[in-house]
Parts: sequence; C-alpha cells; structure tokens
Amino acid sequence: MAAKRGGRGGTPAVVALEVAGVAHTVHAYDHDAGNDVGYGLEAAQVLGIPAEQVFKTLMTVVDGTLTVAVVPVTGKLDLKALAAAVGGKKAAMAERAAAERATGYVVGGISPLGQKAAHPTVVDETVDLFDTVYVSGGRRGLDVGLAPADLIALTRAVVADVARG
Repeated sequence: MAAKRGGRGGTPAVVALEVAGVAHTVHAYDHDAGNDVGYGLEAAQVLGIPAEQVFKTLMTVVDGTLTVAVVPVTGKLDLKALAAAVGGKKAAMAERAAAERATGYVVGGISPLGQKAAHPTVVDETVDLFDTVYVSGGRRGLDVGLAPADLIALTRAVVADVARG
C-alpha cells in the first residue's frame, strides 16, 4: 500500500516513513487547542478511529537516559514496568523542555518516528492487537497509521507490558 497524503505532512516522522518505504497513511486534522480530552483522544475522536488503536508518545528518563514510551491513549504509563523493560531501576517523566529539545517536536506532537536522535524505545504490548496503529505524525493535528511491526522495527523498540488501564 502506498502512502496516502492527507495534506500538510512533510514532518521528520513522515519523511522517515517515506525514506524507509513503509506503508502508512497520513491523517491531518484541525487541532482544537481548547480540547479537554488530550491530544491522542482528540485524534481518535476527530478521525473516527477506535481510541485503543491510537498510541501516545511519552518522553521519560530511565536511570538518567532519555527513553521513549509508546502506550495507548486510553491508558497510563507504568514507570516501574518501563524501567524494568529497559533493564533500569528508576523511571520518571522527562521535563517538557528536555523532551522537546531531544526530539525536535513539541509536546502534543512528539512522534516516536523521525526524532533528532534515536532513544531507547518501549512500545506497549497491546500494539500487537491491531493491524494498524496510529501515532503522532510529528505535530499537533497530524497522525500516521502504520503496521505495528513497522513501528517496532523503525524505532528499534522493545515490546513490553508498560501500560495500565
């Protein structure tokens, strides 16, 4: 399947998918800065996608190393499970400024793809429940759909049980 262009792509995340030759879809929408449901749930609602298939990208610090966690927008990240998944002892959420500096994206638009530098990445095991999952395309109001295996391969992710309902 060739990439569908939903307009206004061209972010490092979309470019990374195109360069890798990965089949994907691009879904642009008008982000409502006043929404009260969160970026990922907003994407699911606006795009008509089941929320369980939309994954959020969270920047964390595990034992001093910036680490990416990709979990369903319907759940929360279990920091202890994340640390264990990468062989660490302690995990915490990264500071907003550090996350933006390290990824090249703004919070609410951080994609696990096309970041300025590669970081250890953990994707929640529920990713394997779907043929297609959706992650940020690199800015607020842009999501990309791709096969879980491609997400895992492109991010060199560990798959682990790191999300809690």
